[in-house]
Amino acid sequence: MTANEYMSQAYRLDQRIDAKIDQIASLNELATKCTATLSGMPHSPNRGNSTMADAVCKIVDLQNEIHADMEKLVDLKREIVTVIKAVENPEYQAVLEKRYLCFHTWEQIAVDMGYNVRHLYRIHEEALKKVQIPSSCH
Repeated sequence: MTANEYMSQAYRLDQRIDAKIDQIASLNELATKCTATLSGMPHSPNRGNSTMADAVCKIVDLQNEIHADMEKLVDLKREIVTVIKAVENPEYQAVLEKRYLCFHTWEQIAVDMGYNVRHLYRIHEEALKKVQIPSSCH
């Protein structure tokens, strides 16, 4: 695993959490659209026709997954903070924090730090060279 791949794990996990939150919103919408159809015709009591119940079950499952992913994200960010703090250059630390913990775009970071983007890329490249990936990730 490269330093960039290691540092990008938090962003990818954050994106997966966001996708699951979007899925929950979609399922909530589906569940609120569900209405019972009443008719005088008899039907099988075993007929699995409960869209609302299925949606609620899926929502609960996704909420549990999101909770577990959020715990992983917090742990991963804590680990990444430790890795960034081990980089001695404060300028490198700032770039790494803004990119890999705050998920800022290159343009945002360049504006915040008063650099042009090309110079920022060079700083980032040098900063990644200083990153020591934990041995458990090799």
